Amino acid sequence: QVQFVESGGGLVQSGGSLSLSCAASGIIFSTYAMGWYRQTPGKQRELVARMSTGGSTSYADSVKGRFTISRDNAKNTVYLQMNNLKPEDTAVYYCHAGSLRINYWGQGTQVTVSS
Repeated sequence: QVQFVESGGGLVQSGGSLSLSCAASGIIFSTYAMGWYRQTPGKQRELVARMSTGGSTSYADSVKGRFTISRDNAKNTVYLQMNNLKPEDTAVYYCHAGSLRINYWGQGTQVTVSS
């Protein structure tokens, strides 16, 4: 059974930091590209950051220089370090695992940034 356990969301003031983590089980973690997406009410889910199986990263322009994605294949965990948070970063953040054949999503964790 595939399962993702996300943690680290919460309420933070503008300019603050949060660190999200997503622990996966039931998949061969190292064979999946891992990413973080976010969604606000009425909007489409958007890519925040992604890390390939080889370690290449990509970021949304809005978070470049502020967010850092990393992964620990030994712990089957992907992280998102978020610094200098802004109110517009407020969203539900979802962990994503993708391969050529299938995609999996976490349950989401709320991040709220107050001004």
